[in-house]
Amino acid sequence: MRILLLVHAFNSLSQRLYVELTRDGHELSVELDIHDRVTSEAVELFTPDVVLAPFLKRAIPPSVWRRCPCLIVHPGPPGDRGPSALDWAILRGVDTWGVTVLQAVEQWDAGPVWACASFPMRAARKSSLYHHEVSEQTVGAVREALARIATGIGPQSDAAGRAGYGWQPPLRQAQRAIDWNRDDTKTVLRKIHSADGSPGVEDLLFDRRFRLFDAHPETHLAGQPGMLIARRHEAVCRATRDGAVWIGQLQPVEELQHSFKRPAVLALGDLADRLPLAAPDPAHASGILADFEIRYEERDEIGYLHFELYNGALSTAQCQRLRSAYAQACRRPTRVIVLMGGADFWCNGMHLHCIEAADSPADASWTNINLIDDLARDILTTETHLTIAALHGNAAAGGVFLALAADRVLARSGVVLNPHYRNMGNLYGSEYWTYLLPGRVGAERAQLVMGRRLPLGAPEACALGLIDGHAGPHTAAFHALIEAEALSLAADCAQNLAQKRARRARDERAQPLADYRDRELARMRMNFYGFDPSYHIARHRFVYRTPHAWTPLHLAGHRRLADAAEREPERA
Repeated sequence: MRILLLVHAFNSLSQRLYVELTRDGHELSVELDIHDRVTSEAVELFTPDVVLAPFLKRAIPPSVWRRCPCLIVHPGPPGDRGPSALDWAILRGVDTWGVTVLQAVEQWDAGPVWACASFPMRAARKSSLYHHEVSEQTVGAVREALARIATGIGPQSDAAGRAGYGWQPPLRQAQRAIDWNRDDTKTVLRKIHSADGSPGVEDLLFDRRFRLFDAHPETHLAGQPGMLIARRHEAVCRATRDGAVWIGQLQPVEELQHSFKRPAVLALGDLADRLPLAAPDPAHASGILADFEIRYEERDEIGYLHFELYNGALSTAQCQRLRSAYAQACRRPTRVIVLMGGADFWCNGMHLHCIEAADSPADASWTNINLIDDLARDILTTETHLTIAALHGNAAAGGVFLALAADRVLARSGVVLNPHYRNMGNLYGSEYWTYLLPGRVGAERAQLVMGRRLPLGAPEACALGLIDGHAGPHTAAFHALIEAEALSLAADCAQNLAQKRARRARDERAQPLADYRDRELARMRMNFYGFDPSYHIARHRFVYRTPHAWTPLHLAGHRRLADAAEREPERA
């Protein structure tokens, strides 16, 4: 089928559907929802069999849904309606939730239901539920809906008559407000989780209003409810009625349209200096210090290094801590180190929000990329251990190539990879990609991967040779693959290490790693300090979530074809 993806932004769910449906043999093109006229024009150009809208903030115009079937993905069960579906479910603490694929009609979320699916809820951020449960169930439900359309079976039912909450209005800040004297830790977490990663929960800190994100429970510290009682790295700790929570990200509310979220200590500035430092506790006999971002564990001569990066962004400070933890892991009497990343993201490269907040974004970019390169070199040149990059969550840009520095790269089958940099203002990229990528897929395929600028699913990445294996999409199957691969490497550790050292020595003689890095950074220096401001403009638009003015041509295949057709008479 010809499917037009109509989206507010080409987000993780949209990318997952693009990958999965393309694999199924459908022909897809993408149009960003900018204006009704532009949407109608896209339908005219592409003549789709179906318009699929997995992420919209506006209603589809009647001129479109009257012309062809338009399927809306709603993150709630049949009968649930409104723009804050998942927010309400988290705030209410429901046990089960769902996804519905329904047809666009005049009334919002009230059309016929073509497919639906349910899932058990867990205590997690809205963004995490969206990346996992919502994403997995959406893929299956959309496939069912498309099959019904293709075979002429028709929809399941009318949404309006189904059980559910009915119309739920947008969830307002007043309904999420935290009462620090009355709310226990569980309630505080649920309120902040319901608004993460947008819009956040408004609150007062040091007599200034911020929006709170990225909350985690604290098990040891306590204090007067509502008081800020400590800081650790970039996070601050606030006491609840029965404990405390760590808050990792803040967004200033003053001039909200001109602000963005960033690590809490960075957002507070000098105010954070008033808080006492809380040292992390050793989480393991290894003595490697841990917190909710970085932790280490060992099993069966295998070390597992976890790093939970908010939205996958790796800041300069986080990179320094991760390098230190990795160095300590390399001193352990283990044979294999598994770089676990986080549950939602493995890594997406440089921390653009921290860079945007810096006095000199160019200098901050330069420092950040050099430290990530240092980490990549540490992994690449490890001679004491074999390494596995285990991608539970998505990875993009420099995060993909940081993973390729490991000896083996495994991914959960539902993971989406974006192994390119150009979408960020024609950024050239580093992390030794000019060594790692051709070494895995060959020079010709490397150019295709970098130039394509489209997402790859784990099966496609494996077929290319970009990664070594995948399993899932559920976590249990992926963990089994990780453990089997780690134990296999450990069983022949001496031989595998000898081959690794020989291969690295051979490659170093052919061209030193330092040469690859120097060439990449020379191009990156031009991106950061040169006359072309494209990277700085793209970063600014990304951080401030500036709406798109048009759909990029690498997404809008229908517009590329139209442009080519218009130029053809000129050639003739």
